Amino acid sequence: MLKVILLRHGETAYNADGNRYCGRTDIGLTEKGVAQATKVFEALKGVTVDAVYASPLQRARTTAAIASGNQEVITDERLIEADFGLWEGKTKEEFNAADPSLWAQWMSDPGVARAGGIGETGGEIVNRVNDFFEDLHRKHSGQLVMVVAHNGINRLYLAYKLGMPLSNYRRFDMENSAVSYFELDDQNVLTLKKLNATAL
Repeated sequence: MLKVILLRHGETAYNADGNRYCGRTDIGLTEKGVAQATKVFEALKGVTVDAVYASPLQRARTTAAIASGNQEVITDERLIEADFGLWEGKTKEEFNAADPSLWAQWMSDPGVARAGGIGETGGEIVNRVNDFFEDLHRKHSGQLVMVVAHNGINRLYLAYKLGMPLSNYRRFDMENSAVSYFELDDQNVLTLKKLNATAL
């Protein structure tokens, strides 16, 4: 059994500005984002975390360092946010005004559609994230691990592991620095214990 504390990174300037799609754009946390990560640290005091992993993007790495109380943060490229293609740096309203067909294709079947026309498919995202967690299970079976990543990939992975169509991934709400918690058994079956919570 692997136990996972899953976080989305704290607030960025893009999140604060109409929820612009950060994607691979490497921007840091706002003051509010730092405060959000600090609240996670306070909420998890007394919880022993055996390892901490994060996306290589600074908003995730910084959140992981703060939320874990400055434990060593191991970065993994498989946890990087989705490549959103032509949507990077834009709000949904902005990119829909430019080409609404791309969003319609993505929402219809993100498993095969390319985000922003030229980015990743949901299937590609799920494959790399699932590969990461299977490796994590082999390395840390019986342990509690913190993983800090991103809104898009976290929700797509959870939808996949819970047997939902990937087109339903947006039905999960995952706020900045909110705590989710799940367990993976020896067959890598996921049981979601908490979603978008303030503590374990």
